[in-house]
Amino acid sequence: MNKGGSVLYTGVTNNLERRMYEHTHKLVSGFTAQYNVNKLVYYELFNSPEEAIVAEKKTKGWLRKRKIELIQQINPEMKDLLL
Repeated sequence: MNKGGSVLYTGVTNNLERRMYEHTHKLVSGFTAQYNVNKLVYYELFNSPEEAIVAEKKTKGWLRKRKIELIQQINPEMKDLLL
């Protein structure tokens, strides 16, 4: 999510700390750099990359409202989980 709260990004990584560092320091060009996505409000752990990819594809197809409802189940104030 970006600071303004307007953009939600869904992705898969095998190293969340590294991935967030790359995004917050804009080391990766693309969507997250373009829209200033720099806040982690939700994440899930999976047993395999394949499971993570299936979940990513599923949530990418959701409407914004449903994504926010999922986030708010564990993070109602949508605080940055990296802080």
